[in-house]
Amino acid sequence: MTPRDSSPSPDSRWSDLGRPPLNATALRRGLVRAGGLWTRVDVVQRTGSTNSDLVARAAEGTVAEGAVLVAEEQTAARGRLDRQWSAPPRSGLFFSVLLRPAEVPLSRWGWLPLLTGVAVATGLSRAAGVDTALKWPNDLLVTVGGEERKAGGILAESAGPDGVVVGVGLNVTLTAAELPVARAGSLALAGAATTDRDPLLRGVLRSLEDWYGRWRSAGGDPVACGLQETYAAGCATLGRTVRAELPGDRSLVGEAVAIDGDGRLVLATEGGRREPVGAGDIVHLRPA
Repeated sequence: MTPRDSSPSPDSRWSDLGRPPLNATALRRGLVRAGGLWTRVDVVQRTGSTNSDLVARAAEGTVAEGAVLVAEEQTAARGRLDRQWSAPPRSGLFFSVLLRPAEVPLSRWGWLPLLTGVAVATGLSRAAGVDTALKWPNDLLVTVGGEERKAGGILAESAGPDGVVVGVGLNVTLTAAELPVARAGSLALAGAATTDRDPLLRGVLRSLEDWYGRWRSAGGDPVACGLQETYAAGCATLGRTVRAELPGDRSLVGEAVAIDGDGRLVLATEGGRREPVGAGDIVHLRPA
């Protein structure tokens, strides 16, 4: 009789034992509780985009606020400006959450991606001992070999008139050889104290629940809840000379001097003007 090969197949979720799957049952037990924000946590092995899936579920009315959708692998993940985001299975945290901030004026909902950035940075500092800086408006930066590298990003999308889906993609165990571009990074390369994704995800979601609760209780006022000050303190863009690549093929160069009350980046230009930038791509031109 020929011995049966007991090694996992390439398609097995256990094929890479250095990257075990998330424990969905333990995540639900640790996050879903009466009176809490998180109402359900679903983990799928593979999907195109957790944001697209959760927006669709919200439109169908099958999920309530606080739904969390996590994927072990995304095949069509998107960043801002429809940029593609790819990573090996189980090498990161790829998840989306549904929020319905009914108490907050619509004019303040633009703070949600920035709030998520603060929450992720705070959660990672506690859970992994990694300092995560924020590049306006939605990039997560870590330091690898003395250089700032992008380890993650945030994308917020409308989920009907009363909801927002916020997605987070974060490189956790990517090696240098697996990085999609040289300027990318991961928590492992940044010297994280742990790369166990279960406590990392719990830490990030608990931090997000805390910051979202403060912001919502303050009616979305970023000053009253401390969000504006905290974001500015962790923003690697401030103090730098940057180029803002704006819609309509326009660009603006200046020193990033502030985050205003609407979450916009304020640039001081050579002409002495202060120009708020609410949308666009930011290129860091010199170190702070």
